[in-house]
Amino acid sequence: MDIASIRKDYKLKELSEKQIASSPDIQFKFWFEEAVKAEVPEVNAMVLSTVGQNSRPSARVVLVKDFDKNGIVFYTNYKSQKAIEMLGNPFASLTFFWPQLERQVRVEGIVEKVSEDESIRYYNSRPWESRVGAWVSNQSEEIENREKLEKLFTELDSKFKKEGSIPKPENWGGYRLKPEFYEFWQGRPSRLHDRICYELENGDWRIFRLAP
Repeated sequence: MDIASIRKDYKLKELSEKQIASSPDIQFKFWFEEAVKAEVPEVNAMVLSTVGQNSRPSARVVLVKDFDKNGIVFYTNYKSQKAIEMLGNPFASLTFFWPQLERQVRVEGIVEKVSEDESIRYYNSRPWESRVGAWVSNQSEEIENREKLEKLFTELDSKFKKEGSIPKPENWGGYRLKPEFYEFWQGRPSRLHDRICYELENGDWRIFRLAP
């Protein structure tokens, strides 16, 4: 396989300073809605990048569950690797890639927990099986085999069905990344891509272009 020869010339769209919104949350909403209309698979998937105490970066795909001018929200186990890393270093980044539109968005900022009420509301909106799963998995911990997970799931599923409800686990909830930087990347021909950035400075967003 000649991997070096794999390439694509991007020609679908363009991004100029005249087209963009005055604030990045509005621009992100516009692009996200376009990605939904384009039926991009896993449109709400994003790569969350964190840095641990050993200064080594780690990344994984998570799902955005809400966003507005205050930030971008996702949920996880508070004892997972990413949660431990965010506790030690609250700076993190998110990356969205929507290849059908030849677009990428990078977001950098500080992560903080959402309120307990917000976490409970979202948890209760999840499918029953997902709520049970939050109790089953001690995320990021080493386990002996899958059979133990499935056995515990069956036991807890039966237990909660008898009780008629599933409370949110104490070690599970949401985080909000409060953006300080956005980059909107639009693929263009000849690798002359458009890169428009928003950077928070003294409470206002400075807008500028980066070389591709």
